[in-house]
Amino acid sequence: MTQVPLPLLVPAPGFPPLGSELRVLHLEDNMLDQELVAMALETADLPWTPVLRQVDNADAYLAALSDFSPHLILSDFSLPSYDGLSAFEAARSELSYLPFIIVTGAMGEEVAVDTLRRGITDYVLKQRLERLIPAVRRAIGEAAERSRRELAENEIRALNTALQTRLEEVERLGKLAEEGRLKLEETARQLAEALKLQKTFLAETSHELRTPLTALLGYLRRVEREFAQVGAAPSQTLKDAQRVAENMTRLVNDLLQLSRGELVQSIEPHFINLGELLRAVGRDYNIDVRTPDLEIVGDPGRLTQVFVNLVSNAVRVSGGADQVGIEASEEGGRVRVCIVDHGPGIPDEIKPRIFDKFFRGKEAGSAGLGLTIAQQAVAAHGGEIHVLDTPGGGATFEVSLPALDDEDEWDAQEAEINANRADIASESGQEA
Repeated sequence: MTQVPLPLLVPAPGFPPLGSELRVLHLEDNMLDQELVAMALETADLPWTPVLRQVDNADAYLAALSDFSPHLILSDFSLPSYDGLSAFEAARSELSYLPFIIVTGAMGEEVAVDTLRRGITDYVLKQRLERLIPAVRRAIGEAAERSRRELAENEIRALNTALQTRLEEVERLGKLAEEGRLKLEETARQLAEALKLQKTFLAETSHELRTPLTALLGYLRRVEREFAQVGAAPSQTLKDAQRVAENMTRLVNDLLQLSRGELVQSIEPHFINLGELLRAVGRDYNIDVRTPDLEIVGDPGRLTQVFVNLVSNAVRVSGGADQVGIEASEEGGRVRVCIVDHGPGIPDEIKPRIFDKFFRGKEAGSAGLGLTIAQQAVAAHGGEIHVLDTPGGGATFEVSLPALDDEDEWDAQEAEINANRADIASESGQEA
């Protein structure tokens, strides 16, 4: 007998894998026909082990659908109290692709076509039971293939639904991203306009301040000449007033430079006593200064500007001169100056930004340029500036500058300062 090849190479859901049990439900009221079908299944060369349950009425059949869970149904077309088409409809309500074969004694051609049209897998005449085993093979293979196809179609539909959902989500996110981009562009435009207005205001204000400061310096120098004409030495108060006016003039010029995007470049190195410079700043702000005499090479005007900016910020933020002090020392070939305050301190998240141009913290009263100028002036001297936490609360600005051990180091110090000035100028595209 020629065997029908099985398309069922991979087990499908609801169908037995090769070598396992094949549960067959047989609806038949004729005992002889039951035995003939059972014999055909038991002697057949099937890739499964047939397990047969035979029933002869509707109740037993419907119960077996639930508790037996058949892989295959064989049914007579006509029974005394039931019929094959009703049995098929009941089976299809349980599992749409369950293979169902009619095994009957006689069936007209029109009836046979009608049963196949309704979805019955196949039919076999009892007088030709040699067709039963090939029909079983074919029925299970086709049903399993249909099961896999339906499963694949369901998976494809689920995948398409998921992809459609993803596409909709991508479109939604794309719209949000576009809206965000437009908002960022508008914010950037507003910030650029605000920065332009700030620079314009700063430049105009600097120009306005230079005139009265120039006049003030002229008056102070006239008073100094009048002292000289009468042979009297100028008082310390007059010297301090001249120094403050010169520092203010330098500050205004730097503000004007920074408003144009330029860096602090004009450094005029001299031998200076940094200790005296710090004590003078301390007198101006009435703060405690603890420093020995420290000789370095640097620009006294620029360094005064650095420490004035740092001290004035510290006094403003901490709330009073009694909360601020200066400590200086020399160690390891470096001069270390600390401006210590006991104010509210600086949060860690803004420490990296405090030296940025125009950056202002929560405290009011500054243009956001003092620390920028201080950092650039210190860098031009070959030094570094850092902000630390003060023990017990507050902030400490630490300035480190090259120390001068003897006069022979002057050339090396001057070369280092000039190199730093050139580096800063090249970064900004300016001439040193």
